[in-house]
Amino acid sequence: MGRLSFFRRVRQAIGLTGLAVLFLLPAPAQAETDIPAQLGPRPFYLLEQLEAGALKDRLEACKAGPFYRSDFSIAHRGAPLQFPEHTRQSYQAALTMGAGIVECDVTFTQDRELVCRHSQCDLQATTDILLKPELAGKCTQPFQPADPATGAAASAKCCTSDITLAEFRTLKGKMDGVNKQATTPEEYVRGTADWRTDLYSATGTLMTHGESLNLIDRAGAKFTPELKAPQISMPFDGDFSQQDYARKLVEDYKARNIDPSRVYLQSFNLEDIRFWIETEPDFGRQAVYLDGRSKQIRPDDPNSFSPSMQALADMGLKIIAPPIWMLLSLDDTGEIIPSLYARKAREAGLDIIAWSLERSGPLTNGGGWYYKTVKPAIRSDGDMLKVLDILARDVGVIGVFSDWPATTTFYANCTDKN
Repeated sequence: MGRLSFFRRVRQAIGLTGLAVLFLLPAPAQAETDIPAQLGPRPFYLLEQLEAGALKDRLEACKAGPFYRSDFSIAHRGAPLQFPEHTRQSYQAALTMGAGIVECDVTFTQDRELVCRHSQCDLQATTDILLKPELAGKCTQPFQPADPATGAAASAKCCTSDITLAEFRTLKGKMDGVNKQATTPEEYVRGTADWRTDLYSATGTLMTHGESLNLIDRAGAKFTPELKAPQISMPFDGDFSQQDYARKLVEDYKARNIDPSRVYLQSFNLEDIRFWIETEPDFGRQAVYLDGRSKQIRPDDPNSFSPSMQALADMGLKIIAPPIWMLLSLDDTGEIIPSLYARKAREAGLDIIAWSLERSGPLTNGGGWYYKTVKPAIRSDGDMLKVLDILARDVGVIGVFSDWPATTTFYANCTDKN
């Protein structure tokens, strides 16, 4: 993730008008790092709001590009700021914007087929299942309307394990969200946040894990599948255990002869990480522990890190991935600095990935949950770039998940994080 590629150096030297000359040159050894990216206006919208200073000057000088794919830029569920998450359209948008690594959150259907969904039981919020009576009736909890008399919110719970793969394929993805005041299923599914958009929701092609692999592989990018925690009792149907589930995920890569170096397995469950390290060492050596200890961790109190960073490293873990807020703190002057959590992770030899940029919506009120340790220093959307710079330069993260990968691609190209 570090140096300017051969193609990029030559292209910068000769300019776009001389691009044809490249066809006379020997191909670079790692051509996949030279894939052009299309960023669109958002990174420059954020740049306009960034406060004046050295970072803004450096990024302003880079506005003309050219821009290329970067492994620093990790697509969180594709590009769900504008496209329905975990759909073919969302993944393709992320790849177009230069994401070098693309995430499929993996869960399973009733017939144990692996599919891409953020949660095993989120179909009511991310698909049109409630608008299909023949499938809505199979939901773990069918739609219940809001009751103004009691104040009860509208609710439903529809799981991938409620339906077969064939039934899953009939669904269409939509923007994540529900209307908890709804009295009908039609009202319930209309819950898109006002800072997202339904402009691209007319088509939302759901993906199996295998289909996502095929798409990402054809594009020459890398993979970061997350084994989602089951929301039903395991073993499923009495004989499909958590280890069977973890093993089945890896088998999809083996069946396609995908090099393990291109795969970053993820889980919030430390036992999944241990299982991969012990039984699939080629894949396990760069498995990513998603640190979900948000109720336990106090980023500047090492006594709250249990297990400790060194204990994690001693078990063979190489990469830890906490939410952005765990990595940041404020100094006595109110400036953002790396947290003790971040420093201890680096001291233990752990690489760090952060999640998730552009998940909070507008940052005018301090940035929400992802920025909760540094709220006083967050004043505008331009501060996303400031936070990104601190994560990269001071914390030393090797990659950042984003809901709009063009932003992380822009930063990576402008600061040689490719």
